[in-house]
Amino acid sequence: MKKTNVCVLFGGVSPEHEVSLRSAESVLNNLDAEKYNILPVGITKEGNWILYGGKDYSKLPGNEWLHCPENRQACISPIRGHGLLVFDGDTVSRRNVDVIFPVLHGENGEDGTVQGLFQLAGIPYVGCNVAASAGCMDKCLTKLTADRAGVRQADWELVTRLQLRTNPEEALDRVERRFSYPVFVKPAGTGSSVGVSKARSREALLAALENAVRFDRKVLVEEFIRGHEVEVAVLGNETPIASVPGEIDAGAEFYDYETKYLTSTSTLYIPARISAEAAERVRTTAVKIYQAMGCRGLSRVDFFVTFDGEEVVFNEINTMPGFTSISMYPKLFGASGIPYGELLDRLISLALEAFYEA
Repeated sequence: MKKTNVCVLFGGVSPEHEVSLRSAESVLNNLDAEKYNILPVGITKEGNWILYGGKDYSKLPGNEWLHCPENRQACISPIRGHGLLVFDGDTVSRRNVDVIFPVLHGENGEDGTVQGLFQLAGIPYVGCNVAASAGCMDKCLTKLTADRAGVRQADWELVTRLQLRTNPEEALDRVERRFSYPVFVKPAGTGSSVGVSKARSREALLAALENAVRFDRKVLVEEFIRGHEVEVAVLGNETPIASVPGEIDAGAEFYDYETKYLTSTSTLYIPARISAEAAERVRTTAVKIYQAMGCRGLSRVDFFVTFDGEEVVFNEINTMPGFTSISMYPKLFGASGIPYGELLDRLISLALEAFYEA
C-alpha cells in the first residue's frame, strides 16, 4: 500500500509557539509510520521554516530539535505541484506532500494565514478553511455569528486599543455601566488563554485591558458566568459528530495559560459533572456553532453550564485545539471510543475528502 506523505507543521510566529511544540510531539509520535511518510517542518519564532532531520520528537518542546545537524531549510511552495521545497546549500529539491497537518495554534497558524498558503499550493490540509479559521479566531466575529444563530452566550463589550489609549476612563465607564464585577478580559484573536484576565475592580480592569491590547487591537470584556466549564470536541465535515462533554476544574482563579500547560492544579472530568439533558444540549449546540461558523475537520467548543443546569452558555470555539498528552480534544474523543491514532487517521481522511469533493 502506498504511503501518504504527511507534512506536520509546528512552532510558528505566535505567542502559542511552545504549546504547538508540545502538541506536535504527541501528533508525530502517534502517526502510524506504516501508513504515512512524515515530513516534520518546524517554524521558528523568527519565521524560519526547517525540515527537522531527526526522529526523536521529544526534542521539540525544549527546542533541542533546532540543533539537529540533518535539519534543512524548507518551505511550502505556493506554486501548485511543487510541494515542499528543501534547500541544501545551492541545491533545491522537492518533496511531494499529499496532506498538511498544521499543528499550529493562534496567530499566523490558526487564523487563516497558512490556510491561504495551502489553498494557493493546492494541497489538502487538516482543519478549517480560510474563512472559518479567520472567523473563529476573531472572537468578535464569532460572537456576532453565534448571536445570529440564536445561541446563548456571555454578554460582551468591545474595547479597542485606540479607545484605551485616547480615552481610557470612557472605556472603563462603559464597561462598568454594563457589567458588575468580576468580568473576563480577552484579546479578540488569541487562544490558549493568552492575555486573558479576570478583573474584580476598576484598577484590575484597566491593568487587564492594558495587558490584553499587547496581543490584539480588539479586546472583549465579558460578563462572568458562574457554572461548570465544559468542553466538547467536534469532528467532521458535512455531518460532524460531537464527543462526550468534559469538564475542567481549574483549581485556580480560572483556566489560564499557566494552569493549562505549566502547572498541575487543574482536574479534568470526563464525562462532565452535568445532567444527561444538559450534556445533550451542549453537544447539539456545539454542532450548531460549528456549522454556523463553516467549520470542517475539527474544533473544540467551550461552554459554561450554570450550576443549576438550567443554562448552557457558549464561550468560544477553537479550530486547532491542543493535541498534547493532557489536552481535552483527544481525551474527549478517546472517551467517546476514538483513540488518538484513529483520530489522526480520521482527520487526515477528512482533509482529503474536503479537498477532493470541493
